[in-house]
Amino acid sequence: MSTKQFNSVFDIIGPVMIGPSSSHTAGAARIGKVVRHIFGEQPDSVDILLYESFAKTYRGHGTDIALIGGLLGMEPDDERLADSLKIAYEANMEVLFVPKKEKADHPNQVTMVVKKGERSMRVTGISIGGGNIQISEVDGFKINLSMGTPTLIVVQKDVPGVIAKASHILQEANINIGTMSVTRSAKGEKAFMILEIDERDLGSALEQIKQIPDIYSVSFFN
Repeated sequence: MSTKQFNSVFDIIGPVMIGPSSSHTAGAARIGKVVRHIFGEQPDSVDILLYESFAKTYRGHGTDIALIGGLLGMEPDDERLADSLKIAYEANMEVLFVPKKEKADHPNQVTMVVKKGERSMRVTGISIGGGNIQISEVDGFKINLSMGTPTLIVVQKDVPGVIAKASHILQEANINIGTMSVTRSAKGEKAFMILEIDERDLGSALEQIKQIPDIYSVSFFN
């Protein structure tokens, strides 16, 4: 077997994790944690819509505890993962699992609807194997976020200058942008900017980007 199809040894042996399945536990925990990062805080409630394989085996394979553990900020190998539902209950976080019967784009697909006060966010993720994930949609925005490289997610108002200012800050910090994508709901409304960069340490650049006017939130995954 040629190793050219793999990026690293991690892709062959899989992640360090608690649970029987890298797709159903490690991947699910990572999806939950990414949702927590994008939302920016622990939600008061979460509705979890499970599709296909996730819907059929989410209890037996630990997908339920993994998703909630990730949403609580846990890693796939966290020993507390098995008690995540209890921890969520003690933290007064309401959890609802909704197995869906309709066909999805991927057999390991989940949509998490998180809420806190007046805020809400809807994120769809898929677990593609070996603990690897992709985020395919945020609040109706179609995106392709693989989380395989250091990534900045910027939620902003769609006005001139925001993209240029963020790019300039990264340039001044000598941080190269590998890929950039921007999507918006409508002209002048909310937009998502996704930047895959070459550095895992942003230094002060991250806080500088957060201070740009018309930016709602910034998440960095390294």
